[in-house]
Amino acid sequence: MRKKKIVKQIAGKTGFYLALILMALITVLPFLWMLSSSFKGSEAIRTIPIRWIPERPTLEGYEKVFNMESFSFARSVANSLFLAIACTVVQVLSASMAAFVFTKMPFRGSDKLFGLYLATMMIPGTVTMVPNYVILRVLGLLDTYTGLILPSLSNAFGVFLMRQSLMTLNDSYLESALLDGASMFRIFFRIALPMVAPTLATMTLLAFMGSWNSYLWPLIVLTSNHKQTLQVVLGSMNGIYKNNEHVLMAGAVLTIIPILIVYLASQRKVDAGIALGGLK
Repeated sequence: MRKKKIVKQIAGKTGFYLALILMALITVLPFLWMLSSSFKGSEAIRTIPIRWIPERPTLEGYEKVFNMESFSFARSVANSLFLAIACTVVQVLSASMAAFVFTKMPFRGSDKLFGLYLATMMIPGTVTMVPNYVILRVLGLLDTYTGLILPSLSNAFGVFLMRQSLMTLNDSYLESALLDGASMFRIFFRIALPMVAPTLATMTLLAFMGSWNSYLWPLIVLTSNHKQTLQVVLGSMNGIYKNNEHVLMAGAVLTIIPILIVYLASQRKVDAGIALGGLK
């Protein structure tokens, strides 16, 4: 009976790991195909059977990406990077401050206000696009980077994530700092934020990814070609290079590189931050 039990445990673990390997392969294969196709010519992509390793690697796709006539790919990368960093700073800072107030500086009706604020997560982002667009038009902020960054001030999920982490922070640290004469701003930046660094890294990664991958909102707000973000330019490339898949694949590869760099740099803290934020 004991041997049968051991055999069942081994078989169960083997099946579990095989299923994980299969899921990982299914997830990774499209990215490997995209990377392989970016180094092929237009004819090599349509070759049957599929060749994962190009026989004659070429950088033609990447050359066409950087030599587009209608758009400047390098300029769009710079635009997206600037907007992603700016929106990330605004989101992380505003969400952290709001969470700190809700957690460590409670006031009358703060719980009800937080619940009301949290309920906005159930409203789809597409529903608020029209009101936001009208507000930006009245303020004269259309076709400006300010109009793209302002909506980042409201982030209910970020407030929730940071609040869950700040709730684990012992109040005695804050009380000791207050007795030593520290201001609330100094307590927030020098004590609270460093102690919830994993959750802060998670919030930063999620905010950066959301801003970098944003497509619909920049498409609506921006009209000038030299202000377009990378995602909008990639969408336009589908019409320009619809029969040159290797060019589209090259653009897609260049697009995911910043996300991979940010994730690899913050991977360990992100895993810990998700657990501390109550999302494990």
